[in-house]
Amino acid sequence: MNSTPYTFLVQITDLHIREPGRLAYGRIDTAPYLRRTVDSVLALRQKPDAVVITGDLSDFGREAEYAHLAGLLAPLGDLPVYLLPGNHDERAQLRRSFARHAYLQGGGEFVQYSVRVGPLRLIALDTVEPGQSHGALCAQRLAWLERELAACRDEPVVIAMHHPPFRTLIGHMDRIGLLEGAAQFEAIVARHANVERIICGHLHRAIDVRFGGTIASTCPAPGHQVALDLQPDAPSAWMLEPPAFRVHAWDGQRLVSHLAAAGIFEGPYPFHENGMLID
Repeated sequence: MNSTPYTFLVQITDLHIREPGRLAYGRIDTAPYLRRTVDSVLALRQKPDAVVITGDLSDFGREAEYAHLAGLLAPLGDLPVYLLPGNHDERAQLRRSFARHAYLQGGGEFVQYSVRVGPLRLIALDTVEPGQSHGALCAQRLAWLERELAACRDEPVVIAMHHPPFRTLIGHMDRIGLLEGAAQFEAIVARHANVERIICGHLHRAIDVRFGGTIASTCPAPGHQVALDLQPDAPSAWMLEPPAFRVHAWDGQRLVSHLAAAGIFEGPYPFHENGMLID
């Protein structure tokens, strides 16, 4: 339990875990980066109430990849962990590999669910189009969301999804963004003032935008980040920029979101000693 009156929801995204020893994109072993991020989450001064991972858990949706992922997440212990598929995942294998995650087993065709995290309502929305890099929200998924939001009108809501529902201005990523249902989704969100935040993955960067009367954001990855190049025809590329994750804190009235660096760093050092600023 937390010693503060706040509720802490940690967001990690875009893990791209391969089989042990295999490199993503032929260059990067993503597993050590996830280990470092898990260690950083465990080192937080306030224990999270839950962790949500917003897609691209694996690189190809293979059984061996999910088995490796399960071992990498094991140090989180009894901390609730909520998984969500991205375009690199495979729904059926995800459900088989994490059969003990009961929330994954409902929802019919789509992996979407609604759970409580303290006073927060976390609604996970499936944007995956099998075999495609881009995402979509069909009428069935949007209707499900509308029903879930209607059922929790008095609760602060965080909607988690993989593909961001807004243009990021990174051209090659927008071309594989949420290509269907974004406008309808925004209209639904705008009708529900209790939606505190929309948290997304896919972009491997921190991006924030006003959307539907609330804030929508993306999150950096534990390992590789998408290169920041806003030229519309910029090449598809990634970089080993500093990894990070997000800490979303509910203070009873507002959701305050922090970007936390993944890693172990010097400090903390005091600003003052015996009531005086250290010279």
